[in-house]
Amino acid sequence: MERERIAVRIGWTSLAGAVLVAAVLSRTSAAEDKKIVVDGSTTVGPIAKAFAEHFMQQNPGVKVTVAESGSGNGAKSLINGTCDVANMSRFMKKEEFKAATERDVFPVAHVVALDGLAVVVHPSNPVKELTRAQVADIYMGKITNWKEVGGPDAKIVVVSRDTNSGTYEAFEDLVMKKQKMAEGVEYVGSNGAVRQRVQTTPGAIGYVGLGFVDETIKALKIDGVEPSKDTVRSGRYPVARPLFMFTNGYPKPGSHVHSFVTLHMTKKGQEMVEAIGFIPVTDYK
Repeated sequence: MERERIAVRIGWTSLAGAVLVAAVLSRTSAAEDKKIVVDGSTTVGPIAKAFAEHFMQQNPGVKVTVAESGSGNGAKSLINGTCDVANMSRFMKKEEFKAATERDVFPVAHVVALDGLAVVVHPSNPVKELTRAQVADIYMGKITNWKEVGGPDAKIVVVSRDTNSGTYEAFEDLVMKKQKMAEGVEYVGSNGAVRQRVQTTPGAIGYVGLGFVDETIKALKIDGVEPSKDTVRSGRYPVARPLFMFTNGYPKPGSHVHSFVTLHMTKKGQEMVEAIGFIPVTDYK
């Protein structure tokens, strides 16, 4: 009889413990669902920030934080479990996938927009277009003066994104064809920094996401095609890429993370993507 009473007490204790654990997990899950941490690409950053502002207005009590540490760091944050959404302006690398799965993280890609990489110069520069081969030769140091490509007799100041950037890797793949850049190339940490360097330096050349082109810089035609929403969407512009948000697994439908990373598929999401200067994946009229 005593043995039975002890068994009953143990059973009730285990049940109480299970209930307590379930309650704690439920509260933790609810608390986590009230916060979305986003990190990664500076190119995707403006989209994520616009989405975050709209999402928090529509969902009072939910906090969305957006950091712009670069695509590579976004991947690391997702792998390390320090972010819910990794913004990336390139697809995740094989080694990143491997590192993720070794930690039981299973990256799922969400294409939130399309983007063209615009090769940009100072507005005073008379050069209007270059070929991809000419751009590659400039970045490799084979062409060093603007007069070699129909411009003024002036040294070319070559500006690139940092090597941890998805924008850099897209440019490296689409223009450089994996060829090494010259030692004198300047590396900067964001699209905004490239724009600032080019807009204040008459001899400079750089490349930025299409959403960062404004009247302070001039975008060149590449292989005879002007970078624009239409030429990127149609596939005619040769330096273009998709933009991603990665999550750990496909987010649970109805969750805040799911609503956030699928916002681009709504009419409002399309409007925000277009307003920023990128090309939406939807076409609501």
